Amino acid sequence: MVQPDICIICDLEKIDDRCSNGAPDMIVEILSPSSSKHDVKTKFELYQEAGVQEYWIVDPTDKIVDVFLLNNGSYQLVKKFVSDDKVLVHVLEDLEIDLTEIFDF
Repeated sequence: MVQPDICIICDLEKIDDRCSNGAPDMIVEILSPSSSKHDVKTKFELYQEAGVQEYWIVDPTDKIVDVFLLNNGSYQLVKKFVSDDKVLVHVLEDLEIDLTEIFDF
């Protein structure tokens, strides 16, 4: 079992007192030097296999966000976003995140 930094679960039926029963719809991992290899390899593969529809890897040092969407069981890189981009959250229609608000704090 792994613990994501941020997860979004749209189906309330999946949530109980302890965890999500089934894959979250979206996961965001924020890289740190101690966990970056684990996040970009091990967790990437686990989330892909579990069926997490959208996976973001956030690199706060370089101010980059890699957005992956699940397509036929495999993650496809949508785009590598940089600090002044706006990113559409695919699992939540009409939600766009302005990365300047995230990285320029």
